[in-house]
Amino acid sequence: MDVAPTATPRTINVRRLGCVDYAEALELQKALVEDRRAGRMGDTLLLLEHPPVLTLGVKTRGTSTNIVASKEQLASAGVAVFETSRGGDVTYHGPGQLIGYPILDLRPDRCDVHKYVRDLEAALIVALRLFGIEGVRVPGLTGVWVGPSGREEKIAAIGVRISRWITSHGFALNVSTHLDHFGLIVPCGIRDRGVTSIARELGHDVVPADVEDAVVAGVGQVFQA
Repeated sequence: MDVAPTATPRTINVRRLGCVDYAEALELQKALVEDRRAGRMGDTLLLLEHPPVLTLGVKTRGTSTNIVASKEQLASAGVAVFETSRGGDVTYHGPGQLIGYPILDLRPDRCDVHKYVRDLEAALIVALRLFGIEGVRVPGLTGVWVGPSGREEKIAAIGVRISRWITSHGFALNVSTHLDHFGLIVPCGIRDRGVTSIARELGHDVVPADVEDAVVAGVGQVFQA
């Protein structure tokens, strides 16, 4: 009898870049988005870390009302500030945080912005489960959270840009992040919830490469790659 052809699995190349300055990462993403659009490269996931930086999403529209630290305090702490083209409000990036920038072509079968964000959440939930941490979604809020209902704390932030179905920006997973630095801002504009990290939830540090591996596994599972 006839057998239906098996769909070719998606391939996502993973680039582990170490610590990269935020401005440099922005320029790299712009170049890779154009390369992906032109077919000069395949789907790619960048995994990296940033020096301390605050990033402002398009929701801020040039304002910074959710940065509670003064310019002098930010300068003293060595924290830079960037306006970006991603979605969302203000967030913090810094050492001990795993940043993921997927450069993906969502065509032809994943052209749904809402589903893409939910898929990133699902991939991180899979990754956290490999460390025995149960990440959850909170209705009406973006990201991945940990803790009892109504008192969840954010462990991963998500802010994406999609241009003609090519993705950039992505997620930030707190691994062993200096959580005090979140006190410089109202994270993502959410005033009634805290932040946490893998290290805090487990009570000990974890190997960063192991977290990268877990995230790669989660992305592979959710995106069938």
